Amino acid sequence: MASKTYDANSISVLEGLEAVRKRPGMYIGSVSTKGLNHLIYEIVDNSVDEFLAGYCDEITVSLNKDGTATITDNGRGIPVGINERTGKTAVEMVFTMLHAGGKFGDGGYKISGGLHGVGASVVNALSTWLTVTVKQGGKVYQQRYERGKIITPLEVIGTCRKSDTGTNVQFLPDPEIFDKTYFKAAMVRNRLHETAYLNPKLTIHYVNEREGEETTVDYHEPEGICAYVKKLNEGKQMLHEPVYFKRMIDGIEAEVAFQYTEDFGENILGFCNNIYTIEGGTHITGFKTKFTTIMNQYAREIGVLKEKDSNFTGTDVRNGMTAIVSVKHPEPRFEGQTKTKLDNPDAAKAVGEIAGEELVLYFDKNLDTLKKVLACAEKSAKIRKAEEKAKTNMLVKQKLSIDSNGKLANCESRKAQDCEIFIVEGDSAGGSAKTARNRKTQAILPIRGKILNVEKATMDKVLANAEIKTMINAFGCGFSEGYGNDFDISKLRYHKIIIMTDADVDGAHIDTLLLTFFYRFMPELINQGHVYIATPPLYRAELKKVPKADKASKKAEGTKTKVDKSRTVQYLYDDKALERYKELHASGTFTLQRYKGLGEMDPEQLWETTLNPETRILKQVEIEDARMATEVTSMLMGSDVPPRRAFIHAHANEAEIDA
Repeated sequence: MASKTYDANSISVLEGLEAVRKRPGMYIGSVSTKGLNHLIYEIVDNSVDEFLAGYCDEITVSLNKDGTATITDNGRGIPVGINERTGKTAVEMVFTMLHAGGKFGDGGYKISGGLHGVGASVVNALSTWLTVTVKQGGKVYQQRYERGKIITPLEVIGTCRKSDTGTNVQFLPDPEIFDKTYFKAAMVRNRLHETAYLNPKLTIHYVNEREGEETTVDYHEPEGICAYVKKLNEGKQMLHEPVYFKRMIDGIEAEVAFQYTEDFGENILGFCNNIYTIEGGTHITGFKTKFTTIMNQYAREIGVLKEKDSNFTGTDVRNGMTAIVSVKHPEPRFEGQTKTKLDNPDAAKAVGEIAGEELVLYFDKNLDTLKKVLACAEKSAKIRKAEEKAKTNMLVKQKLSIDSNGKLANCESRKAQDCEIFIVEGDSAGGSAKTARNRKTQAILPIRGKILNVEKATMDKVLANAEIKTMINAFGCGFSEGYGNDFDISKLRYHKIIIMTDADVDGAHIDTLLLTFFYRFMPELINQGHVYIATPPLYRAELKKVPKADKASKKAEGTKTKVDKSRTVQYLYDDKALERYKELHASGTFTLQRYKGLGEMDPEQLWETTLNPETRILKQVEIEDARMATEVTSMLMGSDVPPRRAFIHAHANEAEIDA
């Protein structure tokens, strides 16, 4: 038996960028398309930092025919000299050493959005190859890397005008790291346009040279975030022109623009140093808190709220609001490496103070706009109170019987972090799932048919829908963030909500309807990573003959026990996998079963393929671009047909059909 001594030699150290390649998700969030696009954003953010420092006004992003991406700026160029402490060039340090950059100490950037000095090196580590070219001092320098390792030294490859400066980075994502290495152009474009909105004096050139996608677009938005708010509200009934203010307190700059529409709900996007904080943070909290306080003060001053009336809730006063809250912070602190939530308490204080003073100055001079905002709050409060009454009548009473009405098969554990709930299509699949599941941690909730399309429905219809009511009660975290006021993510009973439907068109439609419901009424479930889609197999292939290796082993052992099914049975999850299987096995040597639905699987098969945490494939639902998500949801699930038809025509070739 091999010795398993645990001593000093058992401790291993990952040198250089090995740690990044070993655990890429720690640095870029995931190895999906979202993480892939993140590589571009990291280099772009470094260029934007040059703009914020006052040395750059143009950035070019190119998606090239060979699958690479190129980012070029006209900034100062990364320094090419030798660093005294390390004996290495600054370029080499930036691209090969974590936490090396000009964002630390006194000589770099006052404001930066780059990934704590690790962005460039992480991109380098996760690329098959990367080339950096620097124009500086009348010379052109270049260095090449492969998977984070230096291939060529930094050398002069040409000359240029002394006034011609900047940095060019070209890289090819590593297929060993990423599921797919094809950049999602629409996501990249939206992120670049967003960056242009946040930086009115910056021009971003987007070039797509990939076959069939040839596009050139220039993004320059001199109206800044006011134009962004107007863009978000396109197609809606706007109640007034955007309200805008920008100020600095204690070295923290806050910039805010908001506008109200006739729509219900709120849409508030937060940014820190140009980085989208999808989970919000202290800057958003500071704005919301102060806005609610001021609106209630005005409501009592002008008699909208009487002495006996309770205050408007925060949700009430933000009903119909679309807002951008952008802060520039010299020392931002985020929860998590990928910067989804701002954690600086001083950001809340600064934004609150600025908003408090500026809102009073604006509304004192614009009473008509104030009355429109308070009218939205009144409407929201009325609906909220009706909701509360409706939920008392329709939801709370049902709570008493939900575990016994045959729908929800709950799990035994009450530790939310250990529990998961499967939303299953129909009683047939529900029956198999209830038998196959791990009763301790897995709950099963069958739903009948297709749930209501909430994008088209009125609030009373949403609240009256039996399937929606059942889900609300099952999750336990309340309902209707943006309409009511009782949504509380901390009360969620299951940390994994898994949509498990048939692998056909109807199943995909149900997935879409459920995701629309979650996105519109419980967005935090998605933002905080609680929503998943199960991936059941399409085919079950079984070899007719026992593999020779199995036969030989059984003869040697002299046993007549059953053949190991793992050697003879294989589950195939799409048609491409089926094609590969057919290439490896001659026709007639295997039997093939096509699953039309989950109900066709016996409990053992369902457990093995879709329920077992050790063997199943789950797809986590993520939102990369909030603006794009909102627009696409409205277009695909709303009542307006022409935009949906145009979208389908434009993207039909991109669809991957499993049915």
